[in-house]
Amino acid sequence: MKGRSIILAAATVLAVAGCGSVGARADAASDAALRMLRAVESGDGATACALLAPDTAADLAQSAGKSCPDAIVEEDLPAAGAVTRTEVYGQWAQVRLPGDTVFLGAFPGGWRVVAAGCTPRGDRPYDCTLQGG
Repeated sequence: MKGRSIILAAATVLAVAGCGSVGARADAASDAALRMLRAVESGDGATACALLAPDTAADLAQSAGKSCPDAIVEEDLPAAGAVTRTEVYGQWAQVRLPGDTVFLGAFPGGWRVVAAGCTPRGDRPYDCTLQGG
């Protein structure tokens, strides 16, 4: 019976630790989204681009015909506000703010913004100002 209690206690600890891990990942995703939006607001294109997923940064530079740091500060992204909700789905995260939804992916080194300036369109995919291909 003692062995069974130890297994049950270990399973409980692992379950609680797993929940904490999801919370920490959600906080990290929210932080990355806010840092990117604030960098755009302050005109810090280099920092903003460093927080983008590689394909998103490359697509932005190609479509604008200029470097990512120059292009991103010209994007019409909503101002960073308070995060209203963050959801993590494995390697993907969705951060909701007033007037914006930001999608992120987990990369070596942390969360990176895949799409931003996104608004829902009912049953259709989100319409995003900034997105990678």
